[in-house]
Amino acid sequence: MKPTTPYKFTTVDALKEELLRRPLDQYILVALKGREPEISAESYERMIDVANDCDATITYSYYRERTADGELESHPVCDYQPGSVRDDFDFGPLVLLNIADILSATDDFNEEDSALPDGGWYAMRLRMSIGNIIAMVPEYLYTVDKDDYRKSGEKQHDYVDPRNADYQKAMEEVLTDHLYEINALIETPPGNINYTENELNEFPVRASVVIPVRNRVGTILDAVKSALSQLTTFPYNVIVVDNGSTDGTSQALATVTDPRLKVISLTGHEGHGIGGCWNIALRSEHCGAFAVQLDSDDLYSDVTTLQRIVDEFLETGAAMVIGSYMMTDFNLRPIPPGLIDHREWTDTNGHNNALRVNGFGAPRAYYTKVVRQILFPDVSYGEDYAVCLRISRDYAVGRIYDPLYLCRRWEGNSDAALSIEATNRNNSYKDFLRSVEIMARMKMNRIIKESPDDQPF
Repeated sequence: MKPTTPYKFTTVDALKEELLRRPLDQYILVALKGREPEISAESYERMIDVANDCDATITYSYYRERTADGELESHPVCDYQPGSVRDDFDFGPLVLLNIADILSATDDFNEEDSALPDGGWYAMRLRMSIGNIIAMVPEYLYTVDKDDYRKSGEKQHDYVDPRNADYQKAMEEVLTDHLYEINALIETPPGNINYTENELNEFPVRASVVIPVRNRVGTILDAVKSALSQLTTFPYNVIVVDNGSTDGTSQALATVTDPRLKVISLTGHEGHGIGGCWNIALRSEHCGAFAVQLDSDDLYSDVTTLQRIVDEFLETGAAMVIGSYMMTDFNLRPIPPGLIDHREWTDTNGHNNALRVNGFGAPRAYYTKVVRQILFPDVSYGEDYAVCLRISRDYAVGRIYDPLYLCRRWEGNSDAALSIEATNRNNSYKDFLRSVEIMARMKMNRIIKESPDDQPF
């Protein structure tokens, strides 16, 4: 049997030095994130067999975590897709790497690559993925001590924690290089829209606040009140799409007499997710020129939010405007990580870096004419990310970095305490969206290269 003590990854340079000291072999078992996985000789041979049969560059598997009280918890992982380019993709803490592919992928690496905050792992594995197979074994092949006991809702915003700003910038540069290598980089920032009064006046109002809801009787009136309290220089309305609520939400909405509230009632048997509710609002006769998001358990930070968003559209010519939000508890007291402002966004490269991060921010607002051409996938997770990616491919995005939105975290949030299986489903779906978007951008770049004069902007 081969040795099963994994090599602990620190930097690419250190890994390459280790390879020079070892006898000639085809694979190396590598432990990531400073953890100490335990793998049997039989499981190690299983990984080797799969890697050989698939000619895989990276092989990884399901694993088990040992809790402090000695219990074993199953930890499945996601299958790798072309869009699995986020830097926090969960391979688990143990991977089997093809040594020849390591050396080929890192042939031109320098000290700066190993000096990256992650030791160059992200850059190396992206390089290794180009033209190669990454194999995931859906079998529990090893065990590791559990080191993170937080719920999913507490981990959700790690990627935009302001304390990680330097790391985020470094990883953005790595992804940008990768997108260039695979011809998926949009090198010229997308174009702006020249808004005219005649065009905007084709809509019944200048803006609509869109609130999809299902069974949020405890919070829906707070959201509606926040939307209706906005002070603007233009007419607006609030479109609530009630997706078959059965808990009293519908009756609560019926108590609101303000004519600006437009309730579209569904039975709940139509099978619509949040995305489908958005499409119904966008296509309705009530929808204004700009459609602005508000979730049914959240609030705008003050009465100027809607005005500021519309002003940003008109000043920048963006097709989408995204603000910043404050994480709060149910009683609106700030909680960590506090302000989520997506400062990683830049006008020059945000549309590329968006493929690396897991979201765009909130509140999100769209030019209705554009988003009606795209529409949302009819799902209840990632529907906004899909639309934002698609818009950012062709149009400029406006950003507001002040807190416009209060995002309440409470036990009723749909993502407060997801199982690992549910988290993986969500992550796999966003990786699918990235895969589609990357391939679309590659196709677009090929067309531009073949017909450089036939471009929309």
